[in-house]
Amino acid sequence: MNILFCGDARAEVGITLASLALVHQVHRPLHVYLLTARIAGFSPLSEAASARLAALLARFDPAHTVTLIDATPQFEAAPPTANLATRFTPYCMLRLYADLLPLPDRLLYLDFDVLSVKDPTAYYDQDLQGVEVVGTLDHYGRWFFRHGWRLSYLNSGVLLLNLAEIRRTGLFARCRHALATKRYFMPDQSVLNRLATHVRIAPRWANDQHGPHPDTVFAHYSTRLHLWPWFHPVTVKPWNVAAMHETLHDHSQDELLDEFAALTNFTKEGLS
Repeated sequence: MNILFCGDARAEVGITLASLALVHQVHRPLHVYLLTARIAGFSPLSEAASARLAALLARFDPAHTVTLIDATPQFEAAPPTANLATRFTPYCMLRLYADLLPLPDRLLYLDFDVLSVKDPTAYYDQDLQGVEVVGTLDHYGRWFFRHGWRLSYLNSGVLLLNLAEIRRTGLFARCRHALATKRYFMPDQSVLNRLATHVRIAPRWANDQHGPHPDTVFAHYSTRLHLWPWFHPVTVKPWNVAAMHETLHDHSQDELLDEFAALTNFTKEGLS
């Protein structure tokens, strides 16, 4: 199974935890691709981080692989100029350079705050003939950015990518051009929703942004809106153990987090 993560050095904790979750749910070799770049003001994922992840996965199956890819030349050749100063880091847009890189045609992109809680194999293996992207509706954005009566606004945290079709249609190339010339509210997500035409909408369980529920396959710990005691956004990442318990009242990942602490050099106090 081909998995893509993007990020800078700060993403290592999340990527490691998300990979550990996958190891327990996927019963075949994982081929994890780490996409990073040297961008001013940030530190890229390092070879050492890649080696640490590879060593961890090898404890479960020596057939698992980790490949670090430096997309700096591609990023510098076509920078998302109009969106470099948003509240989102430039690394959120790196997935839109995947078509330029030596990556397999079928690729499951995951944000590093996404945890697999059930086997995603059937989702991964679905027929992609004529489809560029498979994704799940955004929990909030589907109501605010809908096309007429149809709910169609995808969350970009879990994307099953058909890179062969994306290369054929030029989807990511058009996305990069748009990001260079026009500012978007949520750059990678907004531009994909605007330009992708061959899209399949997956059920909530494939990217559960308000779970986990009994049928959840991928639990996505993205920002949520809480109404009590006042209307406010809440951002809790799964490695923030205290906040998972005290703010979300979520103990569903406790066993995974205990194992994560035991297998890595992170302690519960240091995960946040």
